[in-house]
Amino acid sequence: MRTLLSAFAALAIALPASAEDKTIVEIAAGNKDFSTLVAAVKAAGLVDTLNGPGPFTVFAPTDEAFAKLPEGTVENLLKPENKDKLVKILTYHVLKGEVKAEKVLGMNGKKVPTVQGSDITITVSGGKVMINKANVIKTDIQACNGVIHVIDTVILPPDNN
Repeated sequence: MRTLLSAFAALAIALPASAEDKTIVEIAAGNKDFSTLVAAVKAAGLVDTLNGPGPFTVFAPTDEAFAKLPEGTVENLLKPENKDKLVKILTYHVLKGEVKAEKVLGMNGKKVPTVQGSDITITVSGGKVMINKANVIKTDIQACNGVIHVIDTVILPPDNN
């Protein structure tokens, strides 16, 4: 029995951790399609928060989504003097709690509050889900502290100034 347990322990050490053992930030950092998002999360000082216990639901824009923004926008947002604006944009992509795709499908037309404080609108049509004007292109990437849904456009909070 001891030999069998030792063999399982050795196997567990040899196998890489599954995505479910990683935080939202660790999953994003391990995916080349999220390099801009990871850089933004670091610049905004949100790494510790999104590595925290959560649970969170993150609508994660890809690098291609960030590339759709006007030229120079990302570079400008990453500057230290624009940290507050960057935090507002990034936290607009985050919900408190874990909301899986199955639940999102039942939320057509609903306004949902984000961590930033403003609401996003969920639209479901023909089996496709949109968050404001962003298409959800991949769902239910499970992390140990929540779930990630991939979107094709950066969503911007309403300007409440």
